[in-house]
Amino acid sequence: MSPEDSTVPTGSTHGPRSSLLLVVGAAIVDDLEHPTRLLAARRTEPSSLAGGWELPGGKVDAGESPLSALHREVLEELGVTIRLGRHVPGPLPGTTWALGDRYEMLVWTAEVVEGEPAPIEDHDELRWLGPADLYDVAWLPADLPIVGALADRLGGAFSATSKP
Repeated sequence: MSPEDSTVPTGSTHGPRSSLLLVVGAAIVDDLEHPTRLLAARRTEPSSLAGGWELPGGKVDAGESPLSALHREVLEELGVTIRLGRHVPGPLPGTTWALGDRYEMLVWTAEVVEGEPAPIEDHDELRWLGPADLYDVAWLPADLPIVGALADRLGGAFSATSKP
């Protein structure tokens, strides 16, 4: 299934649960077909999230599709162009993931096709995590279940990863 085949909201800043704002995230792996590492980014702001690790991404702007927003956010935050893989369905209606009480997130796997990831905006450090160290960073609480789902779904090296 390509990213475009996913049933996701388009052109709206609100997710399937219309009172929540829509955010998109990229689970960037080293190889979409045979992933062995996942890229984590450490937040610098807002202060309530600073120091926590997350998947890169951000808010969907008015009139923007989730996929366009994801490409834009990753380019702004990391300075790279990505190729999207599969949508990572969440447990909520609309296959989203909860991000507190104000946001919900759609997530896709991705790989870098141009550039070298760097912490340009909203982050001060990036780290490639393999199976043995996938849980060695302090993931933000909202991202932790997504990381767990990725470990379960990606197969290969990640399928043997033990969760905390």
